[in-house]
Amino acid sequence: MSQDDRLITESGQEARVAHVVAPSIEALGFRLVRVRILAQHGCTVQVMAERDDGTLTVDDCEAISHAISPVLDVDDPIGREYSLEVSSPGIDRPLVREADFVRWSGQEARIETQLPINGRRRFRGKLMGVEDGKVGIRLPDVGAETAWLSLTDIADARLLLTDALVEESLRAGKKAAQN
Repeated sequence: MSQDDRLITESGQEARVAHVVAPSIEALGFRLVRVRILAQHGCTVQVMAERDDGTLTVDDCEAISHAISPVLDVDDPIGREYSLEVSSPGIDRPLVREADFVRWSGQEARIETQLPINGRRRFRGKLMGVEDGKVGIRLPDVGAETAWLSLTDIADARLLLTDALVEESLRAGKKAAQN
């Protein structure tokens, strides 16, 4: 498994949608981040994608939507009427690849494991990088101890919206605009 393979994936109907749309998204040069099916407004299929550098423009969202809509219509993994929403992962993004944990090292995150580790499933703190298939997270609630969690044990992970994260995102946006 490479750093770019998604470790945190969908199940059930969301997994079927991801399986159907991923090839079209990748053919356009993007990476699938996550699929969610939400009950808002009847039924909304939310597809998050990004470029390798983590960016996604409105035009990119439109291109992805145009590419995956016919595929979803033909395969029909939803089986009912739905609204399609294509978006970037956003600033407080989900972390789904090993590369995400490496790239966002130093930022605050919330991680939930599939099973309890030392009596807890929820971890909140600063990401400390990845070593030997484990992500480090410094936990301020236990004296800044660093917990090392196996990437394969993670059920959900996302960045927390902080001033430092907003500043990092603004710097990256300026750098991307200059290129």
